[in-house]
Amino acid sequence: MSTNTVTLPDGTNLNYCVEGKSDGDWIILSNSLATDLRLWDNEVKFLSKSMRVLRYDVRGHGQSESSPAPYDFDQLCADLVALMDHLSIEKADIMGISLGGMTALAMGIKHPTRVNRIMCCDARADAPDPYKAIWDGNIAKLHAENLGALCEPTLTRWFTAPFLQNADNKLGLDVVRSMFNATAPDGYEGVARCLQSLDLKGDLAGLSHETLYVTGAADMAAPVAVMQEMSDLTPNSQFKVIEDAAHLSNLEQPEEFANIIKKFLNIDG
Repeated sequence: MSTNTVTLPDGTNLNYCVEGKSDGDWIILSNSLATDLRLWDNEVKFLSKSMRVLRYDVRGHGQSESSPAPYDFDQLCADLVALMDHLSIEKADIMGISLGGMTALAMGIKHPTRVNRIMCCDARADAPDPYKAIWDGNIAKLHAENLGALCEPTLTRWFTAPFLQNADNKLGLDVVRSMFNATAPDGYEGVARCLQSLDLKGDLAGLSHETLYVTGAADMAAPVAVMQEMSDLTPNSQFKVIEDAAHLSNLEQPEEFANIIKKFLNIDG
């Protein structure tokens, strides 16, 4: 995998990678908080057979530069639009997990002509007070200690206990730890503040795009009931639940996740 860099209008350098069929339809993959474009290694294997795949590191994550906190969804969407313009992408399918899923929804709401289909995975559309408080606590811990202090507690929310305890998953979990620890502190805090500003729920009824919602049955951050309501509010949407998975459902149950995405996109792989 080779990556490239684009300089955004504010001078921040964004890391990205293009793979797949040169004449395929575009699909953009957007990562979650404290991960990077490696989050999508499994999905690229089948998507690249028939599509043109763009994955990128959100600002402050992976090899993308950070900027001072806070961030908001207008800014993250503007980053993605600038990247699309750089690559002359007029319109694309967008798939994201957690923060990335929220970004996919925000793109459909704020830049509807740039979006074809939306795949919003393990995400939510609003930020109630208990959800905001989680991020206040994490940011306080980040400042009092360091980013590494947040890694292992976060993994207990991202994955089910049996997955974490299975020795066969050690290499994959080490990659997740690597992604987490590659996140810039400003990037983590910037996105955490962005998540506190999440306010897309009232706009879901206006989405005209074909939309897929997916979540893990054990996801505490994006519970089944929350995502079911999002789907109920969204015209032309469908909702799938992945059993035996928590927040990063594509990593915990990659085969089931892949089957759901292939069926939605109507592709083989």
